[in-house]
Amino acid sequence: MTSIRRLEQATPAERQALTELILATVNGGASIGFLAPLAPEVAEAYWQGVLVSLGPGLVLWVAEHDGRIVGSVQLAPSLRQNGLHRADLMKLMVHPSARGQGVSSRLLREVERFARGVGRTLLVLDSELGSTAESVYQHHQWQRVGEIPGYAKDTGGVLRSTVVYYKNLSS
Repeated sequence: MTSIRRLEQATPAERQALTELILATVNGGASIGFLAPLAPEVAEAYWQGVLVSLGPGLVLWVAEHDGRIVGSVQLAPSLRQNGLHRADLMKLMVHPSARGQGVSSRLLREVERFARGVGRTLLVLDSELGSTAESVYQHHQWQRVGEIPGYAKDTGGVLRSTVVYYKNLSS
């Protein structure tokens, strides 16, 4: 059974597992801000930056199966006075070996539950046009706003369009 938990600090073993997760995710073709092949030291530095940023402006969840981290997602609640109702969903990733097992759905449901609980009624995200992740967001009733051509490079270094989505949690 896969469990979801909020991670507020990480043990060395959890940091290693997170590094392995992002390496497998990026090197498996998911466009989440990195080019493949992703170097382990870049992955480690990324997670170090995330972990020191955890708090009111960044929340991290992990999905675990049989004690192994197989997914993660981040939520960045706006800290601006005029945006205290919204948050950005970021870096939803699922290990290639765990895809198709509902991990992303469980992570999304937990983020939405948390967001509602802290008064966030609007979530936003961006995703590579045509990616598997895009179909996950559509399945969970995220609303497509539009696309930006040539926004970011995919893992192979080719410029791709990004699609912007939002989800209203107040209804």
